[in-house]
Amino acid sequence: MKQLSLSNVGFIIFFAVASSSINCQVYSLQQLLEISDTANQSIRNAKLDIEINGKQKNTYLAARFPKISATGDYRFNALIPGQVVPAAFFGGEPDTYATVKFGVPFNLGNTIQLTQIIYNPQLNYGLTVLDINKKIVNLQYKLTQDEIKYQIASAYFNLQALIKQKSFIDSNIHNLNKLILNMTAMVQQGVLISLEVDKLTLNKLSLENTIQNINSAKAQVEDALCILTGIPVQNRISILSDELIERTILYDTTTIYRPQYELLVEQKQMNLAENKGNKMSYFPSISLYAAYNYTYSLMPKDNFRVGIPSAFFGLRLDWTIFDGLERQNKQKINLLNLEKIENQEIYLTQQLEQITKNARREIESQSNTLKLNKNQLDLAQKVYNQIENLFKQGTVSANDVIQANNQIQQAQNNVINAYLKLRQTEIQYLKSIGNIK
Repeated sequence: MKQLSLSNVGFIIFFAVASSSINCQVYSLQQLLEISDTANQSIRNAKLDIEINGKQKNTYLAARFPKISATGDYRFNALIPGQVVPAAFFGGEPDTYATVKFGVPFNLGNTIQLTQIIYNPQLNYGLTVLDINKKIVNLQYKLTQDEIKYQIASAYFNLQALIKQKSFIDSNIHNLNKLILNMTAMVQQGVLISLEVDKLTLNKLSLENTIQNINSAKAQVEDALCILTGIPVQNRISILSDELIERTILYDTTTIYRPQYELLVEQKQMNLAENKGNKMSYFPSISLYAAYNYTYSLMPKDNFRVGIPSAFFGLRLDWTIFDGLERQNKQKINLLNLEKIENQEIYLTQQLEQITKNARREIESQSNTLKLNKNQLDLAQKVYNQIENLFKQGTVSANDVIQANNQIQQAQNNVINAYLKLRQTEIQYLKSIGNIK
């Protein structure tokens, strides 16, 4: 069998590490938010809505240009239609009638028509609506951005918490392994009974099971981050570590931008424009039209052929004088919708202010809780170290070690939970003022 040299082994290890580094990009929260601006599907669709609105306006403006249409009518009259006329037209008996056929079997007609709108009150209304809708879709784009960024930040800090929890448990397992190793040696020397080792081993197995659950949850959150940011799910993703400290992520709390409120303002403007457009429908519309027609008639058996041109132009007025009270009912509905928007505006203002106020209060509370929990963790670690030394001296039992270890785990969980709640509350606050960046 061919053996690998140390240089070959080193190359393989280097290549594996290099490949892993290439495939696993480390991201900060800011980088993930920036990537989502161009790669997230919901944000991309919101951008497409902006483009669609621009194309709709161009399409609507095209109504101002003249329209030219062409039609062709090629007809064979199997039965030439007749017309009843007084026989006296042809020298016949008075008060008698005769049937006269007009036309020939073959008629070929071609028409070109031009239509130009001169005045249409609904056209200007439509342009006003599209201008307002442009502002609405831009605000909806901003709202979509904020929601996606909020979800990304939430998943990001959830992943941070899982990583830190896994780090804590790995450290606990490491400590237990060392203790179990020492206790096993003591059992072999007859100083301890194996039951004491079994108790710690059982505790270690429980921690290993927790690690598996954390790894599963971590993979799910990583996949969610990939989907939210638009990063291919098959790519490995890693994030920069965020220390478990009380520092805040609130760098700019003075800039307040609430697109939810502006969206209601634009919806109110849309309502007013619709009401004005409904009133404008009482006015008539005027258009110019012109046409040129050329008809060619054939009677093959008589060798008869003749072409007859015709042309005309005129003005057309369209005016709905009575619509069955349709417009009046639309105006009533429009006023009710306006009242709804105004009520939503008042409620939304109060709601956003309350969310911001509560989040600010909760941030201070969770920051203090995190400080206390960190102190408790330090104290629990100190107690564990003392119990471990006493255990080695044989003055305490394995139950005391397990209890001290459980207290450390509880203190660690408290720190993780306080950290996560603090970060979640901070991004909730930033979302309430429209300032997640």
